[in-house]
Amino acid sequence: MKILVTGGAGFIGSAVVRHIISNTSDSVINIDKLTYAGNLESLADVSGNSRYAFEQVDICDSAAMNAVFNQHQPDAVMHLAAESHVDRSISGPAAFIETNIVGTYVLLEAARSYWSTLDAARKTSFRFHHISTDEVYGDLPHPDEVPTGAELPLFTETTPYMPSSPYSASKASSDHLVRAWLRTYGFPTIVTNCSNNYGPYHFPEKLIPLVILNALEGKPLPIYGKGDQIRDWLYVEDHARALYTVVTQGKIGETYNIGGHNEKQNLQVVETICDLLDELVPKKGSYRQQISYVTDRPGHDRRYAIDANKICRELGWQPQETFESGIRKTVQWYLANSEWVQNVKSGNYQSWIDANYNRK
Repeated sequence: MKILVTGGAGFIGSAVVRHIISNTSDSVINIDKLTYAGNLESLADVSGNSRYAFEQVDICDSAAMNAVFNQHQPDAVMHLAAESHVDRSISGPAAFIETNIVGTYVLLEAARSYWSTLDAARKTSFRFHHISTDEVYGDLPHPDEVPTGAELPLFTETTPYMPSSPYSASKASSDHLVRAWLRTYGFPTIVTNCSNNYGPYHFPEKLIPLVILNALEGKPLPIYGKGDQIRDWLYVEDHARALYTVVTQGKIGETYNIGGHNEKQNLQVVETICDLLDELVPKKGSYRQQISYVTDRPGHDRRYAIDANKICRELGWQPQETFESGIRKTVQWYLANSEWVQNVKSGNYQSWIDANYNRK
């Protein structure tokens, strides 16, 4: 297949691209605007492959997207391009409305227009896979909110939407658009909703890479509130495998929740990272001494947890990493890739592109 991946220079998108090029015979067209979180250095291992192509395009640009479809003639779309940081959405929601809602609409229309021109066989096999988040569901009861011993609920594919932030509301809107294009136009869509991702090549503003790098630099390790917010952590390479499984084997019109089966409080995550650094990069005293508590963010969801039984049962996917194995790999990757980190943090990223990537 030839797969068009939007946001392929981002954290999850680059993992998807690397997985497809390294583990399948399929081709990838990577569409990315290259905002602050888009990083072609994360694709250095595949950038010279004949099955990989890159186009610097904004998904909100209708003419450019139509041109991409006409030129590359993809067999499937994996739509990952999105603004995704909750804190940024609180301080500046406009970009989230533009990219996540308007951009998804423009992409849907470009893809539908292209799809309508295909012959019967290609039209039947075409897929538009929309990648979303569990945050569209809002949050779940926290263990301290239910009777002792009571079973804690999980997000399923039929959990009602109750987004809490501008980010999650914009993603919920994009999910609704995708499903509406299936219902109204018969456009062949699939939706996945995932839990919190972590792993290599994660932009340093997110919790896990931020804690790793702040710890190494002797800076405070900020914890919102009491740090008792619970997230289900999914190793990004497990997620990439799941997404490829869905686009190649999933059923049109279905939703698949993807989770790592790893519920952890934020404080537990930070303490685990500190303990790993105590082992791998020992110093006088523990890295835990750098933990600090800051005012909680507005509307902070207390617990997310995914029921991933459907994708496991119907498509045979299972996460390969436990949180313990995945977080160790993640810490070790950041320790071994200081040049990538410094390029991202220092603003040398554009220089790296100019020196290392021959793009149009």
